[in-house]
Amino acid sequence: MRPFKFSSANDPRNAVQTVSANQTAKFLAGGTNILDLMKEDVERPTEIVDVSRLNLTQIKAANGGLSLGALAKNTDTANHPLVRQNYPLLSQAILAGASQQIRNMASNGGNLLQRTRCSYFYDVAMPCNKREPGTGCGALEGINRMHAIFGWSEKCVAVYPSDMSIALAALDAVVKVQGADGVERSIMFTDFHRLPENNPEKDTNLNHGDLITAIELPKNNFAGKSYYLKVRDRASYAFALLSVAAALEMDGGKIKQARIAMGGVAHKPWRAANAEKMLIGKEATEANFKLAAEAEMKNARPLEHNKFKVELGNRGIVRALQMAMNGGAV
Repeated sequence: MRPFKFSSANDPRNAVQTVSANQTAKFLAGGTNILDLMKEDVERPTEIVDVSRLNLTQIKAANGGLSLGALAKNTDTANHPLVRQNYPLLSQAILAGASQQIRNMASNGGNLLQRTRCSYFYDVAMPCNKREPGTGCGALEGINRMHAIFGWSEKCVAVYPSDMSIALAALDAVVKVQGADGVERSIMFTDFHRLPENNPEKDTNLNHGDLITAIELPKNNFAGKSYYLKVRDRASYAFALLSVAAALEMDGGKIKQARIAMGGVAHKPWRAANAEKMLIGKEATEANFKLAAEAEMKNARPLEHNKFKVELGNRGIVRALQMAMNGGAV
C-alpha cells in the first residue's frame, strides 16, 4: 500500500470540501472495498478522508416512504423493522451479499460505490481501460464467463457487483448527494450508475467530491409480492453470475405494476424495462412470465464464454417472478 494523508471529517461540508480540493482524494466509510483496492495497488489515493463518524446513520420514515442514511451499516439496514416490513426485497438482497462480518462494516453509501470484481481490473499486470484508460480491455477477448451481456462496449465488459443496488434499482430509489457547493441534489437510481461507453473508468454520474448522504425509497405496494434471486457458483461468499430483483403489484387477477432489475449482466444495475412493459395488464402466469423474460433477453449480446447467461436470464426472471407471486415462499 502506498503512503497517503489521513484525516477525519467532522461534518459533511468539511468532508466534501477536503476531497473536492484534491483530485486523488477518496472518502473512507466502512472500507470494505477501497482498502482492498489500495492493497492491490488498483486505487492509489494520496489522501483519505474518514467520514464514518458523520451523523448520517438514521433509517426513518420520510415523505411517505423511507430514508436510509448513507452511513447506516448494511446489517442494520437489512434488519430494520421498517425495511423488513415495507421493503423486504431490499432486506433479501442485502442478506444475499458478502458475509455477516462484511455487512457489519459496510455502509449503504459505500455499497453503491463498489467497483467491479473483474479479475483484469484487479490484476495490475493486465490491460484494463477501467483501471488505466487507453490500455485496452483484457476481458473482451479473454476469460469473460462472469462478464456483461447487456450494455457493454469495446472499452469494457465488466459487471457491477452490488446486490443491494439491484433491489434499489427495482424499487425506484433516489440517491441524495451533497456537492462542493453545499447544495444537496437528488439522482434517480437508474441515472446514478453508468454504462461503460467510452469512459469505463467512470462508474457513476457523481462529481469528484460528491458525498452520498441518504438513499430514499418511495412508497409502493410491492411488499407482499417481491423476491431477490441470486445465482452463483457456490452458496455463499460469491458474487452473482446473475441476479434478479422482482416485484409485482396486482389489481385483481391482473398485474398492475412490475419491477424487475438484474445483476451480473451489465456495468450497472440493469432495469429490465422490456419485461416490465410486457407484464402490465397481464395475468400472473408462467406463460406470461416466459414471454416477459424473452422480451428482455432477446437483446442480450453475450461474449464468448458467457452465452449461458442468456438462458440463465430467461429462467431467472421467470423463477423470480414466480417466487414474488408466492410472497417469497419456496
